[in-house]
Amino acid sequence: MPVPISYNIRNLRVRKTTTLMTALGVALTVAVLLGIGTLVEGLRASLQSSGNPLHLIVMRQGSTSELVSIVSKESFDVLKFDDGIAQHDGEPMISHEVLSVVNLPLRSDPTSVANISVRGLQQIGITMRDGVALQEGRWFEPGKREMVVGAGVHRIRDGTSIGDRIYFGRDDWEVVGVFSAGSSPFNSEIWLDANLAGSDLGRGSARSCILVRAVDEAAATAILNRLGDDQRLGLEAERESEYYAKQMSSAEPVRYLGVFVAIIMAIGSCFAAMNTMFAAIANRSREIGVLRLLGFSRFSILTSFMLESLLLSLLGGVLGCILVLPLNGLQGRIGNFVTFAETTFQFRVTIDYILIGLAFAATMGVFGGFLPARMAARKEVLQSLGDG
Repeated sequence: MPVPISYNIRNLRVRKTTTLMTALGVALTVAVLLGIGTLVEGLRASLQSSGNPLHLIVMRQGSTSELVSIVSKESFDVLKFDDGIAQHDGEPMISHEVLSVVNLPLRSDPTSVANISVRGLQQIGITMRDGVALQEGRWFEPGKREMVVGAGVHRIRDGTSIGDRIYFGRDDWEVVGVFSAGSSPFNSEIWLDANLAGSDLGRGSARSCILVRAVDEAAATAILNRLGDDQRLGLEAERESEYYAKQMSSAEPVRYLGVFVAIIMAIGSCFAAMNTMFAAIANRSREIGVLRLLGFSRFSILTSFMLESLLLSLLGGVLGCILVLPLNGLQGRIGNFVTFAETTFQFRVTIDYILIGLAFAATMGVFGGFLPARMAARKEVLQSLGDG
């Protein structure tokens, strides 16, 4: 018959200090793992939210990002009359856009600067971005050196309030509005008039890319195939969702480093749990002997001590999850290896990661408790009663 679980819970309560210290070690390990997970999940959610299934990003062949691409006005004029492009108020939903960067300091530390994406776009380009809404001020007027900043930029970067002026290209541009783009990376951008931006950057009528909205899935596939087959234009198209999915590469080094640190800490936590259980067994030799006299089998004792180690680690896992919960919704920022600019996002603590954290803690408990539990199960009755 199995040893009652109340026996294990009572022993954990009696050893309050060692139980708490071991649980905290496990908690910190789980917190590190989940902290990295919430960062990656937040960035993934941000990038995925900007992937309209009917949007295509058209760039020069071989370009890895909008920033290093050049698309001529002539190519744009050819593409905008494609039958597969959706219409809005009689106007094709296609936007010829230019992308660059500007250095801006942090509000909290003027000495800390980072590249912020600056996107020159047409009015239809704003309409094509789903979920974009003006928070403060107004939209920029075409033909004027005015800009609107994303909420993520406005929140953390100095000089981005309405009325401030930012030097970009050849002159100062006035901030006239702040927009919100939900959780998408557009929150990390500054938007302004494409024609003036192209002129200031010395590109003439050429731009960085073209954003296209297809009528339906079949039309999107057809446009992709036509651009791929037409070598005269020297262009290639990619689904917007796939383009932003590639930018997850920015989080990969952080993910790998976090997992590596968590594994190292997990090994330490396993040894801590092992030492705790070994000490518990040394102090409870007579109890083990009594349990054997009462008829409990070696397997029951092995299971009981394994369960105790598991409960100890799960307690740490729960504490680790609680430690990470305040991160949910916090603003984060990370350098983007594709756009060479800063991307802002919100940390996301999801149920999936909570379950992963608890499973990770349980794994530490199993590995840390096996050897002590095996030693307890192998003790002879007379030897156990004679110890201590």
